[in-house]
Amino acid sequence: MRKWGIIITLFYALIVLGLLVPVYVFLAADDRLFSPIFYNNVIHGYEYWGVWLFLAVVLSGQAILLFLSVDTSFKRRKPRAHVAISYIAASILFSLLTFAAIFSLGIAVYGGNFGGKHADSTPQVLGFCAFLWLAWGILFYLYFRKSTNITTRLVSWLLKGSVLELLIAIPSHVIVRRRGECTAPAVTSFGIVSGIAVMLLCFGPSVLLLYKKRMDAYGARSSK
Repeated sequence: MRKWGIIITLFYALIVLGLLVPVYVFLAADDRLFSPIFYNNVIHGYEYWGVWLFLAVVLSGQAILLFLSVDTSFKRRKPRAHVAISYIAASILFSLLTFAAIFSLGIAVYGGNFGGKHADSTPQVLGFCAFLWLAWGILFYLYFRKSTNITTRLVSWLLKGSVLELLIAIPSHVIVRRRGECTAPAVTSFGIVSGIAVMLLCFGPSVLLLYKKRMDAYGARSSK
């Protein structure tokens, strides 16, 4: 089962790099597909450090949810450290969705002036993301501390959260496109790509957990 986790993680990384980065460039710049300008913008996108930070966040989140569920799948007693790491991974992903939803909605309502000068400040943005991370981490701990099947429930929350975030980001993108703003589509495009990335991320742990459930059921039948 661990090998399947590695395969799913690598396949997910290829989707993010090979598909979602070009999708972001297309939505943000509105270049004609397969044109020289589009290809140049995609290449420049891969050179931007934020792309690799985004990949590291979503890939590490999926790997944690995958491999912790695999590592503890055959153990009756689940270590508390694994539970805490699951909270951390899920709260990072939820902070990403929350950040993307807030800024997409803010850009749609207030335009390029949303956030003022702090919106272009990397320390301010990272500080806001850290606050969201802490807030979601505390919420998950209080809500799930007495729950079983934590990974399954966290993945379910992430899937619902990604759908809700897309319901905010996609209309926001349409609004800023109609206004003809030059920089705002980059924010809403990030919101769309983030929602799709987390949604696709959820299918990895879901498939692996479903596969384990089926295998456990077959094992129980054969033991009778």
